[in-house]
Amino acid sequence: MHSRIRLRRTALALLSAGFLLAAGCVRDASGGGGTANASAGAGDVLLQPAADPGTAPFTASAAGGPVVRPDATRSGAPRSPSAPGKGKGLTRIGSTPGLYAGTRAVPSCDVEALVRMLAVDPAKEEAFARTVPVPRDRLAGFLRGLTPVQLRADTLVTGHGFRVGEVTTYQAVLQAGTAVMVDGRGLPRVRCVCGNPLDPPSGKGDPAAGAGERWAGFDPARTVVVAPAARPVAELVIVDVVHHSWIARPVGDEGTGDRAPEVPPPYDPGTDITGPLPDLPAPSTKKPGTPSSSPSPDEPSEPTPSRTRPPEDCPTRAAPEPSGEPAVAGGLPARTPAETHCPAPTGEPTDEPSGDPPEPEEPPMTDAPPTSIQLPGGR
Repeated sequence: MHSRIRLRRTALALLSAGFLLAAGCVRDASGGGGTANASAGAGDVLLQPAADPGTAPFTASAAGGPVVRPDATRSGAPRSPSAPGKGKGLTRIGSTPGLYAGTRAVPSCDVEALVRMLAVDPAKEEAFARTVPVPRDRLAGFLRGLTPVQLRADTLVTGHGFRVGEVTTYQAVLQAGTAVMVDGRGLPRVRCVCGNPLDPPSGKGDPAAGAGERWAGFDPARTVVVAPAARPVAELVIVDVVHHSWIARPVGDEGTGDRAPEVPPPYDPGTDITGPLPDLPAPSTKKPGTPSSSPSPDEPSEPTPSRTRPPEDCPTRAAPEPSGEPAVAGGLPARTPAETHCPAPTGEPTDEPSGDPPEPEEPPMTDAPPTSIQLPGGR
């Protein structure tokens, strides 16, 4: 009798352990768990709310600043949820104005805190540097060159976690409002709430089949895939969701250089970034504060040398242009062979001495004999 009871208890314990192990594997596969599951689950998509650090964070949270409400990131009318297999999302270039949000002069991520948290754990710092990838001794500079912002749309990415000394890889949809750090081409590179490196999605995952609890307003058809800008940009034009205005934030700046953009985008800051957008001009690659190559009409231009200035070895007084001769660009008369740039002498005296001494004038020739001859030595 007792043996039957022990057998029953053993069977129940084994069954319970099997359920727990299965649950753990599912969580690891979706959340970037163990290395063995990283490749098998690479095509799975995990839905990650803005404040959820996930199961394998590199660091503690470095997110900061006011949280962007997900319902404040869109102004378009809600669409019906997409059917599984049809929600591949849409592509937005990383420099698209309004793709990201923030608050003026307030960073959404504490970059220095992230640098310190990685520096105190050499294993994580080395793994992070390999994943990015940059040399470990340049990792701090790489992070300081990123720009803290917040997503304005649910965004599909490839995430990298850290568990049991190994880097894991997974596909994820980050909820609008998530604090991230983006590079000079507008690509999300770090998720601030967990310190995990980010890459563009692998293309294998389907947001419509995402694992995890769906948040209000989630629509796979409105999930964004960020593509890099054609070339590095000097600043990102983001939405100040607190003041409902535009911000031009220099790349690599945490908000201290925020200002109003010189040319505002041709749509309102509240425009749905997942909806139709007008054609946009190419983003500026000139760093803020760099003087333009062509001055504006309101700014005095620097004096430039005249194109009619004679060479240094010529007199500074220029000759008038001969009448009737054709002129070329710049106001110079057409030159003939062997002609120099020096103007013709005008006969007017100048204050500058000539290069050669004048020759003495010869006395006039006459038939009359000379009246006197001056001998050398006064004789």
